[in-house]
Amino acid sequence: MPHADRFLTVRRDPHSEEVLARGGDPEAHSLLQRAGFVPVVRLHETYHRAPTGLTQDDEIRLATEAVARLRAVGYHVDCDQDFDTDRRPARDLPLGASVVHLAERIREATTTEEVADALTELTSSHDGVLAAIEQVLDAAADFHDGLGDAADPHIAGRLRYLADERLQVIRTDLAHTRNALADRHAPHPGRSTCTEEVPANERERSAVCACPPPPRIVPAPPPPPVAAGLRR
Repeated sequence: MPHADRFLTVRRDPHSEEVLARGGDPEAHSLLQRAGFVPVVRLHETYHRAPTGLTQDDEIRLATEAVARLRAVGYHVDCDQDFDTDRRPARDLPLGASVVHLAERIREATTTEEVADALTELTSSHDGVLAAIEQVLDAAADFHDGLGDAADPHIAGRLRYLADERLQVIRTDLAHTRNALADRHAPHPGRSTCTEEVPANERERSAVCACPPPPRIVPAPPPPPVAAGLRR
């Protein structure tokens, strides 16, 4: 039986007339947002709604696309008849997947050089991930400069502050960490790679692994019993 977080509903609310999507896990929430939905975070629930200002036809197209994307990757979606579809679009890997791959490389790394190589993809001054994020923030700021609402110049300034101040701190600290690891040239003592090969000088050829056994962990003694209070 599928887990509860694999179930979602996409329906028009009978009271507000909003198109709402409820349920699902973080992956489903990402799919909804890529389909055009807006997340709404409440104290006990996170759900998604269609953007304001859409025509009814646009809302139907948006909801139908969300249902198709969710079902294509195995989610069970209960939806209004207007949103039902048999289409199953192919899913392209999101851009964030390549960054997640860097985390996987670091988790599997056994030497400082391997981690330094992965962090280089983040900190490279010309085409690293963080340099690209800075360009995105600057581009979004430029877009707001001429958008027309009174708050837009303030939003543009905030975006530039994030790029120039907050992001710069992250870049500087990560670059320092990367450079220190690149100079270190050391294996991780807790991540040695086991080849499962027996050395040629091993007398017991039936051995399956030449690695030393893991250290024996002595269990902690139980806490002493609490003495009962004296009766008076």
